[in-house]
Amino acid sequence: VQLQASGGGLVQAGGYLRLSCAASRIMFRAYDMAWYRQAPGQERELVASITSDGGTTYANPVKGRFIIYRDNAGDAVYLQMNSLKPEDTAVYYCSTVDRGRRHWGQGTQVTVSS
Repeated sequence: VQLQASGGGLVQAGGYLRLSCAASRIMFRAYDMAWYRQAPGQERELVASITSDGGTTYANPVKGRFIIYRDNAGDAVYLQMNSLKPEDTAVYYCSTVDRGRRHWGQGTQVTVSS
Protein backbone atom coordinates (compact mmCIF):
# COMPACT_ATOMS: atom_id res chain seq x y z
CA VAL A 1 0.00 0.00 0.00
CA GLN A 2 1.26 3.45 -0.91
CA LEU A 3 -0.49 6.66 0.05
CA GLN A 4 0.75 10.07 -1.09
CA ALA A 5 -0.88 13.11 0.48
CA SER A 6 -0.60 16.66 -0.79
CA GLY A 7 -2.35 20.01 -0.69
CA GLY A 8 -1.44 21.39 2.70
CA GLY A 9 -0.24 24.91 3.26
CA LEU A 10 -0.66 28.15 5.15
CA VAL A 11 -4.06 29.81 5.06
CA GLN A 12 -5.83 32.51 7.02
CA ALA A 13 -8.75 31.71 9.30
CA GLY A 14 -11.93 31.45 7.28
CA GLY A 15 -10.06 30.21 4.24
CA TYR A 16 -10.09 26.84 2.55
CA LEU A 17 -7.79 24.09 1.36
CA ARG A 18 -8.25 20.82 -0.47
CA LEU A 19 -6.11 17.86 0.49
CA SER A 20 -5.49 15.04 -1.93
CA CYS A 21 -4.32 11.50 -1.33
CA ALA A 22 -3.23 9.27 -4.18
CA ALA A 23 -3.33 5.55 -3.47
CA SER A 24 -1.43 2.82 -5.24
CA ARG A 25 -0.79 -0.90 -4.92
CA ILE A 26 -4.33 -1.54 -3.74
CA MET A 27 -7.68 -2.14 -5.42
CA PHE A 28 -8.70 1.32 -4.30
CA ARG A 29 -12.42 1.05 -4.93
CA ALA A 30 -12.68 -1.77 -2.38
CA TYR A 31 -11.07 0.13 0.48
CA ASP A 32 -12.47 2.40 3.14
CA MET A 33 -10.35 5.54 3.41
CA ALA A 34 -9.84 8.10 6.13
CA TRP A 35 -8.14 11.37 7.01
CA TYR A 36 -6.52 11.84 10.40
CA ARG A 37 -4.69 14.79 11.89
CA GLN A 38 -2.15 15.34 14.61
CA ALA A 39 -1.50 18.68 16.23
CA PRO A 40 1.74 19.33 18.17
CA GLY A 41 1.68 17.61 21.54
CA GLN A 42 -1.61 15.88 20.82
CA GLU A 43 -2.67 12.42 19.78
CA ARG A 44 -3.58 11.63 16.21
CA GLU A 45 -7.32 11.87 15.72
CA LEU A 46 -9.80 10.81 13.08
CA VAL A 47 -11.13 13.70 11.01
CA ALA A 48 -13.29 12.01 8.40
CA SER A 49 -13.79 8.65 6.76
CA ILE A 50 -15.43 7.30 3.65
CA THR A 51 -16.43 3.72 2.98
CA SER A 52 -15.90 1.87 -0.26
CA ASP A 53 -19.50 2.58 -1.22
CA GLY A 54 -19.32 6.27 -0.34
CA GLY A 55 -20.72 6.48 3.17
CA THR A 56 -19.09 9.26 5.18
CA THR A 57 -18.49 10.12 8.82
CA TYR A 58 -16.99 13.24 10.38
CA ALA A 59 -15.52 14.21 13.70
CA ASN A 60 -17.70 16.71 15.53
CA PRO A 61 -15.20 19.63 15.27
CA VAL A 62 -15.28 19.50 11.45
CA LYS A 63 -18.90 18.66 10.74
CA GLY A 64 -20.44 21.12 8.34
CA ARG A 65 -17.03 22.51 7.31
CA PHE A 66 -15.10 19.56 5.83
CA ILE A 67 -16.13 17.21 3.05
CA ILE A 68 -14.47 13.89 2.27
CA TYR A 69 -14.97 12.36 -1.15
CA ARG A 70 -13.31 9.87 -3.41
CA ASP A 71 -12.54 9.33 -7.07
CA ASN A 72 -12.37 5.61 -7.69
CA ALA A 73 -11.36 6.07 -11.32
CA GLY A 74 -8.37 8.11 -10.20
CA ASP A 75 -7.54 6.10 -7.07
CA ALA A 76 -7.70 9.19 -4.90
CA VAL A 77 -9.45 10.53 -1.83
CA TYR A 78 -9.90 14.20 -1.04
CA LEU A 79 -10.64 16.37 1.94
CA GLN A 80 -12.23 19.73 1.17
CA MET A 81 -11.68 21.95 4.20
CA ASN A 82 -13.75 25.13 4.41
CA SER A 83 -14.08 27.84 7.06
CA LEU A 84 -10.74 26.85 8.50
CA LYS A 85 -9.94 27.73 12.08
CA PRO A 86 -6.58 28.04 13.88
CA GLU A 87 -7.44 24.88 15.81
CA ASP A 88 -7.43 22.96 12.53
CA THR A 89 -3.67 23.44 12.39
CA ALA A 90 -2.08 19.99 12.27
CA VAL A 91 -0.34 17.46 10.10
CA TYR A 92 -2.99 15.64 8.10
CA TYR A 93 -2.61 11.98 7.13
CA CYS A 94 -4.59 9.80 4.80
CA SER A 95 -4.98 6.23 5.89
CA THR A 96 -6.47 2.87 5.10
CA VAL A 97 -6.47 -0.64 6.51
CA ASP A 98 -5.14 -3.54 4.48
CA ARG A 99 -5.15 -7.10 5.83
CA GLY A 100 -5.68 -5.89 9.36
CA ARG A 101 -2.87 -3.36 9.33
CA ARG A 102 -3.35 0.42 9.19
CA HIS A 103 -1.28 2.25 6.61
CA TRP A 104 -0.43 5.93 6.61
CA GLY A 105 0.60 8.46 4.04
CA GLN A 106 3.49 10.77 4.77
CA GLY A 107 1.37 13.64 6.09
CA THR A 108 0.82 17.16 4.86
CA GLN A 109 1.05 20.24 7.07
CA VAL A 110 -1.95 22.54 7.39
CA THR A 111 -1.41 25.82 9.21
CA VAL A 112 -4.26 28.23 9.84
CA SER A 113 -3.32 31.71 10.98
CA SER A 114 -5.65 33.88 13.05
